[in-house]
Amino acid sequence: MLLHLSTWLEVEAYLERSTGIILPIGSTEQHGPTGLIGTDAICAEAIAQGVGTEIEALVAPTIQVGMALHHTAFPGSMSLRPSTMILVIRDYLTSLAKAGFRKFFFINGHGGNVATLKAAFSETYDHLSNLGISNEVQCVVSNWYMCSSVYQLAKELYGNQEGSHATPSEVAVTQYVYPDFIKSAPLSESVAKGHRIYGAIDFRRNYPDGRMGSNPALATPEHGEQLYQLAVKEISREYLTFLG
Repeated sequence: MLLHLSTWLEVEAYLERSTGIILPIGSTEQHGPTGLIGTDAICAEAIAQGVGTEIEALVAPTIQVGMALHHTAFPGSMSLRPSTMILVIRDYLTSLAKAGFRKFFFINGHGGNVATLKAAFSETYDHLSNLGISNEVQCVVSNWYMCSSVYQLAKELYGNQEGSHATPSEVAVTQYVYPDFIKSAPLSESVAKGHRIYGAIDFRRNYPDGRMGSNPALATPEHGEQLYQLAVKEISREYLTFLG
């Protein structure tokens, strides 16, 4: 059930049975030599649409660009400033709250979004209260890559080569979703990890090929399908619990 493929009459009918909506959010940023720049958004969108189908929940258009300023020294990466992203989220939710939505469930594919999303939720609650729209609005963020079942399988499949960015688990999901866009490139056996991040130039200096402790060469579409199915199952339960 996709919002952008629905009519306003269908949305109005949906609101008679549910005030919940799923919002996939990712990022447009480098993912190492073999990872698609849209990886975070692709994963969030696919899993959100899977959850929507599983439990007949409405899914909003994917927010493709997130907070990825630290990746912008790599060509193709795009980012919103945290202050801009807060306003984008606030305006999205205000529009939907005016229509009657009250439960906003974000399925997130990018760790760099989390702090800004939580700040945006606080600002949105205050904004809606000042508008007198509702004091019943609730927002949560579910990071698909942190699902316990997903995390466990990733560790079983990849061990300490999962890493923390450009991971084989997220690359595998994109390979499952877009099998015609699987990329290959030489990957050095040694990969940087453990450095603090102070900005885009510093990030590229410490992580020259974009990876953070990961070996995405281990990814396969078959792994991606397994990870996708686990995420959809676990997050579907989480969403229903959120709705109460």
